[in-house]
Amino acid sequence: MVDLSIVALYLVCMLLVGLYAYRRKRVSGADGFFVANRKASGLLLAGSLFATIIGASATVGLAGWGFTRGLTGAWWLLVGAVGLIVLGLFWAKKVRQHGLYTLPELVEKQYGREAGLVASILIVVSWVGIIAAQIVAAGKVLSVLVPGSTTMLMVICALVFIAYTALGAQYSIIRTDFIQSGILMVGIFVALFSTLHHVGWIGGLTESLPSAYLRFPVREGFDWSDLVTLLIVVGATYVVGPDIYSRLFCAKSEGVARSAALWTAAAIVPAAFAIAFIGMGAKVLFPGTGAEQAFPTVIQELLPIGLSGLVIAALLAAIMSSADTCLLTTSTILTEDIYRRLLPDSEERHRLKVSRGGIAFIGLLALLIALKMGGVISSLLMAYTVFTSGVVIPVLAGFHKKRLRVNSLGALVAVVGGGGTALAVRLLEITNYDLVGLGVCIVLLLSVSWVSERVNRSSLLLWYRTQRAGGVGDREVS
Repeated sequence: MVDLSIVALYLVCMLLVGLYAYRRKRVSGADGFFVANRKASGLLLAGSLFATIIGASATVGLAGWGFTRGLTGAWWLLVGAVGLIVLGLFWAKKVRQHGLYTLPELVEKQYGREAGLVASILIVVSWVGIIAAQIVAAGKVLSVLVPGSTTMLMVICALVFIAYTALGAQYSIIRTDFIQSGILMVGIFVALFSTLHHVGWIGGLTESLPSAYLRFPVREGFDWSDLVTLLIVVGATYVVGPDIYSRLFCAKSEGVARSAALWTAAAIVPAAFAIAFIGMGAKVLFPGTGAEQAFPTVIQELLPIGLSGLVIAALLAAIMSSADTCLLTTSTILTEDIYRRLLPDSEERHRLKVSRGGIAFIGLLALLIALKMGGVISSLLMAYTVFTSGVVIPVLAGFHKKRLRVNSLGALVAVVGGGGTALAVRLLEITNYDLVGLGVCIVLLLSVSWVSERVNRSSLLLWYRTQRAGGVGDREVS
């Protein structure tokens, strides 16, 4: 009862933050609703980014990888740290200086309206699946407190983050995320120390687990090719990601955007290893449990009443901080990049109402999908693969359009071809071909751009020669 009260108090507090932002009219305009008036400090932004990243995959999922793969399971988050370092060093300032609301707006600025619209649709489809995965994870975590009621718990969690996201939008999300990041770090390390204490610390893990569990960076069953695939498929979503960019657009300056990305990368590293060790400890103590139940089982079996409620609240904070960001990002794209194209003269006040309606619609759609989903990691991998294969390369190439000689037609074909190929590979369950879609995207972007450019040049040259020849004839006649 004590644990349940702690979790209930946490959920109520999140709702109150959203209500506060709504009542104080912090989100009365588009800038306030979508990008928190672009006034976020480095500390606030880094905390929000950290809480957004440490979601379902980085808690329930990563602990499951630690349970089955050992220390190499930490790579699920570590590839994100690598991606954020690359983003911070090379592109964070460029992203922020555009002063946009969404990633598809950036695609439109680079390649035109058609490419931006296609990117919008691809992102919305992918990110609904990611929101659904967060809801599944929330149900698994809360089932520790209320066994046998996973469906009801998923519904409750979904309704809570839908409500405070719709009320306070980006203003409340950044602040709830910052609070959640602190709760999250405390919860992770409380669970880590309790787990290591019960297994006899690192020495106990070494004695109890097969030697492969302690190997790093690769091991049997996870070789260098698997690591490279993970770096590309998942790590790339940290270099180009609608949720990550939605945070950078909120930064009060380009320098703040850059430093927030780098500080977040530094914070991710210890969290990644801590969660992997929790999963490994669960393998020793509770070998019969399911992989994605490893973290919840540690909480249920090892922590005393009160402390277990705190850690459950921390895990819930991790999951909901990711879900709310993905939900608002998807709704913003739906409103600004799709709805606004259909009704370009719509008033700002009307678009904010549409966006709030979109939050409710997308959240409920994700809930329905969540009720039919399987594992957290497998669901996220499908969404990440489709997104990475269609969007990442065109966006990065768009920062260097002249040097790479890429154009709008090439980008449009690449987004459709790359994302579509990845989706087909996943739906047909073709294994070991996760990078095929990305390869198709690169080939189409470069080849279609270069061929169309040569065709355009040839057509222009032919037109010029025809006009010149006609002009010469006229002079001769005269």
